[in-house]
Amino acid sequence: MASEDQRFLNHHGFDVEAIKKAIEYNETHEKKRGASTISQQTAKNVFLWPGRSWLRKGLEAYFTFLIELFWSKQRIMEVYLNSIEMGPGIYGAEAVAEQHFNKSAAVLTREDCALIAATLPKPLEYSSKKPSAYMIKRRGQILRQMKFMPKFPADGEDVK
Repeated sequence: MASEDQRFLNHHGFDVEAIKKAIEYNETHEKKRGASTISQQTAKNVFLWPGRSWLRKGLEAYFTFLIELFWSKQRIMEVYLNSIEMGPGIYGAEAVAEQHFNKSAAVLTREDCALIAATLPKPLEYSSKKPSAYMIKRRGQILRQMKFMPKFPADGEDVK
């Protein structure tokens, strides 16, 4: 959440504030910034294809609405963490934990998790197994942001 969607627990699939900021930024910058939430990324990863098109984005919005309606935040996060690409041919937190850290995802440290999160903008380019200086710096930024994140509710707990 600290690196991908800091308001995940507070929105219903779409972060309007992040969308507005991305639109403003993209009007004046050549390199575009996205505003996809964890819910939107989950919808794309599970139900759709990679790539960019208005059709895919429209279907993504539809599926995002449905998963937010029918799934808990805990379920959305579980599916997200089990479906996201975290390296070449590596899908899911357990796979990256085993392949890059030789341990189960259940025993990853905060530092390990932050390093994995640092790869997510470009998991085919960045590696948590052999982190570059940039990745180490990004891990530090994510660790600092993690201090301000609310505790993730346990399954069955209400999101506050």
